[in-house]
Amino acid sequence: MSTTSTTSGQVLEFELGDETYCVSIDYVTEIVDVGDLTKVPNSPPHVRGVMDLRGRTTSIIDPKVVFGIDGDGKEQRIIVYDPEIVEDQGAAGWLVDEVDQVVQVDEADVDKSPAEDDDAIHGVVKRGDGDFVIWVDPQSVHSA
Repeated sequence: MSTTSTTSGQVLEFELGDETYCVSIDYVTEIVDVGDLTKVPNSPPHVRGVMDLRGRTTSIIDPKVVFGIDGDGKEQRIIVYDPEIVEDQGAAGWLVDEVDQVVQVDEADVDKSPAEDDDAIHGVVKRGDGDFVIWVDPQSVHSA
């Protein structure tokens, strides 16, 4: 598990296919609607393209490819991350189906990831309604 993230705090919940995921709100700079993406020749499969966000070229990543998620979705929003987390790669955003809400998560509600060797999965958040939310670490994804 990443040493830079915490096991409690505010998270942004979002949808990828039929599942709900979340990231620490500390990494997020903004949420924007999907605009025109420019394809980048010879880019890796998880890079959907780039777009201009307030004068900055931002790489748009498809987390469904990164996490091996099947299924189509609405792909309506882009979660834009603080450029500090992607180190030398510049600004990046994730193409997600929908952004749901920001919620407070307590440490007692977070279980370790069943995929112990996957630093990208921070843990699994238990909700009061019996559902689970997968807490991902964008810093681990972008440093890989």
